[in-house]
Amino acid sequence: MTAALDLHDVTVRRGGTAILDNVSWTVGDQDRWVVLGANGAGKTSLLQIASARLHPTTGTADILGERLGRVDVFELRPRIGLASAALAERIPPRELVRDVVLTAAYGVTGRWRETYESHDTDRAHDLLRLFAVDRLADRTYGTLSEGERKRVQIARALMTDPELLLLDEPAAGLDLGGREELVAALAELAGDRRSPVLVLVTHHVEEIPPNFTHGMILRAGGVHVAGALADVVTDEHLSSGFGVPLTVSQTDGRYAARGAR
Repeated sequence: MTAALDLHDVTVRRGGTAILDNVSWTVGDQDRWVVLGANGAGKTSLLQIASARLHPTTGTADILGERLGRVDVFELRPRIGLASAALAERIPPRELVRDVVLTAAYGVTGRWRETYESHDTDRAHDLLRLFAVDRLADRTYGTLSEGERKRVQIARALMTDPELLLLDEPAAGLDLGGREELVAALAELAGDRRSPVLVLVTHHVEEIPPNFTHGMILRAGGVHVAGALADVVTDEHLSSGFGVPLTVSQTDGRYAARGAR
């Protein structure tokens, strides 16, 4: 079957510097991937490629069977759900929560004069309920807590029933309770075979939900290690990937890391 993502020797250069350097990566149609790496490792640039918002300088990137450079990205992007800080900044704070999700059907971030069918409003409500924020549908987005906003953003990313869902540091800025609520929601999503292919970018192994299958560590723009999650999230790979001695533990499908003594 066609891979959801198939990157070969992808390099992205900016001002003579390689932001991504000869990255090859294949994501299968039932995979749930976690991408780890220190600041500046290239994680966000990789997601920009995967979301058809950035073209490689060299190499090839096939997304959902379509090659960047040969496909109309405006037709491809609706097949990809994306939740990122950059997108969240464009959501009007006075927008009703239900409309934050609903407007994804038109690819806009503020309701204007567009019209929606009843099945659109029903889907928006169902997605808000999936992430336990349906009670907030009549609130304005700007009044939500950071944790509530993150869950609304992911509900929005799922509105178009995407084949690929990309989450760029969805737990950033959350307190412990908010993080755990989000991790639980993502674990449920990942465990449902009807869900889209998932790629989660994070700095912290504690944010990896259960039911994720694969992992990759980026270092200095290149693939440090990639494969089955249990084979990637190890003392050796995390220590070398982040450049500091680390010890990893796992309990009930959740990971934790601390400095090695």
